[in-house]
Amino acid sequence: MDKHNLTVLNEFILMGITDHTELQVPLFGLFLIIYMISVVGNLGIIILTKIDSKLQTPMYFFLRHLAIIDLGYSTTVGPKMLVNFVVDENTISYYFCATQLAFFILFINVEFFLLPAMSYDRYMAICNPLLYTAIMSQRTCWVLVAIPYLYSTFVSLLVTIKIFNLSFCGHNVISHFYCDSNPLLSLLCSDTHEIQLITLILASFDLIVSLLIVLTSYLLVFVAILRMNSAVGRHKAFSTCGSHLMVVVMFYGTLIFMYMQPKSSHFFDADKVASIFYTLVIPMLNPLIYSLRNKDVKYALINTWEKISKIFSKV
Repeated sequence: MDKHNLTVLNEFILMGITDHTELQVPLFGLFLIIYMISVVGNLGIIILTKIDSKLQTPMYFFLRHLAIIDLGYSTTVGPKMLVNFVVDENTISYYFCATQLAFFILFINVEFFLLPAMSYDRYMAICNPLLYTAIMSQRTCWVLVAIPYLYSTFVSLLVTIKIFNLSFCGHNVISHFYCDSNPLLSLLCSDTHEIQLITLILASFDLIVSLLIVLTSYLLVFVAILRMNSAVGRHKAFSTCGSHLMVVVMFYGTLIFMYMQPKSSHFFDADKVASIFYTLVIPMLNPLIYSLRNKDVKYALINTWEKISKIFSKV
């Protein structure tokens, strides 16, 4: 590629979700509601699991970090997407685009390995209840959370720096509503074989390893549940795992559809719908799933609400 054909870019143009102007206002309202529910729900989970004494267990420790991650990557994408609905030109600065990509990779990668940690926690609780307290100590929980954060920070910086150290052509239109790696790679003039290989290896490793841990944990859990003599015990065990299993199916199902289909079958509209689902819809659904299906969370919410009501009634 001739160096004279290269352009120093100061900003990118995001194509957004749709180019139909009549849909801008209703979609803005819809996604604003989704994002606000996500923020309130995840902040609620974070606060409840921090202040309520009954929620100071490993399961809720991991749930708090899941809420932090969901809040993180929905906020990385959501506010900018909402702003783009009400402005004339959907632009994003060069450095803001790099920052958005870095944080998105960070949070999505952490969730890849937090869900297996939560699966392992459920495996220990059901298959080894006598050793559960000893094995799932506070130190173990922090290690299972810290390692994904450290590894994901490395992956995020590696991919982002590699992409933004390459040369972009004069084209600056990103065929997406946020800065993702695949649309950015299509704008590069430099040789992208190395970064494509890196992202393929990392994505495959993250997906395969994390999914194997989840599947193995739940296979052992289901075997243990089926061996239980008590129907009440089986029901309790299934209800304990049900919420997490729903979250796992939604998260991995969407990402497999998004990234594992052949390039020839990729449609941008389908990719955008999948992206909306795991960047905005899933972070909204996760706190609802855990709060509606979990008695401890519901009781904690009711107790906290009653305490707040008493405080305001005295004012």
